[in-house]
Amino acid sequence: MSLRKSRGAHSGRVTMQDVARRAGVSAITVSRALRDPDKVAPALRERIEALCNEMGYVVHHAASALASARSRIIVALIPSLSNVVFVDIVAGIKEHLDANGYHLLVGVTGYSQDAEEALLRTYLRHAPDGIILTGIDHNPGVWDLLQSRGIPAVHTIETLPAGEPGMSVGFSQYESGHAATRHLIERGYRRIGIIGAQLDPRSLRRCEGGRQALRDADLYDPALEIMTPQKSSIALGADLLAQQLTHHPDCDAIFFCNDDLAQGAVFQSARLGVAVPGKLGLVGFHDLAGSAWTTPPLSTIATPRFDIGDTAATLLTRHLAGEPIDAPHIDLGFTLVRRQTT
Repeated sequence: MSLRKSRGAHSGRVTMQDVARRAGVSAITVSRALRDPDKVAPALRERIEALCNEMGYVVHHAASALASARSRIIVALIPSLSNVVFVDIVAGIKEHLDANGYHLLVGVTGYSQDAEEALLRTYLRHAPDGIILTGIDHNPGVWDLLQSRGIPAVHTIETLPAGEPGMSVGFSQYESGHAATRHLIERGYRRIGIIGAQLDPRSLRRCEGGRQALRDADLYDPALEIMTPQKSSIALGADLLAQQLTHHPDCDAIFFCNDDLAQGAVFQSARLGVAVPGKLGLVGFHDLAGSAWTTPPLSTIATPRFDIGDTAATLLTRHLAGEPIDAPHIDLGFTLVRRQTT
């Protein structure tokens, strides 16, 4: 049979029935081979997959979802693919979903709540079984869509308050920022600054935690704080460290809301001849790759990013399987990593 004859008469698209005819089996068998391959003999499954590749057949997930009430698609919306924090979370999500027969679609919001809502509306056309979102701050339209469509969702990197509907996995941004700054206070620093960038809701909350730790110790000075919406980076951290010391040479410690900023500050301190930790204490956030290898190694807050993704995906697949969820909001905590910059 020619490829032209195997195509649908009207759409020009190869159908499951076309593949079934070539394979000499029913369309149900083809569907089972593609959706539940373990239920089909290996030789037959391989023949069907080879025919799909030869004929250019691609599963139409929306139509399949209508037929089966399940698409086996999970959508994850994250702010950035260049920020390793979210890459690590996605890695955790994907590992669990791959092992449980789900397909992952990733959308990048660029830290925009409006973009997040628009992406959610677009991905809902694929009839996903569930949604994984970043954070707990969303447009009202996002909450309305999730409720009206009845789609289960898990919020990551932060936890919703106990008793709130939905599911969440993360840690307290506020408490982790408080712990980082409290560490500087306990190490004897007194002129402590806070430097934040990107200024997404999570960065703002951890900076507020740092502020409160300083207020509690009667050490808070707003003049020692730098907050910029610029994208967090090593280069920005170096520039902001130089700016801080130029305007406030008596500043003796800084809490940075991200490790890349703090890494840049470590490099800049060496260039400027500023002794760390003798003259200046530095603490970062997230324990990114490389933070243990700066000179001196960077003190920071370690966050369980891969575990957040894995646990979020586990919660979602358990919910979809009809299993009871005893703890819908899971706080995985954080760890203060004491290294040589403090």
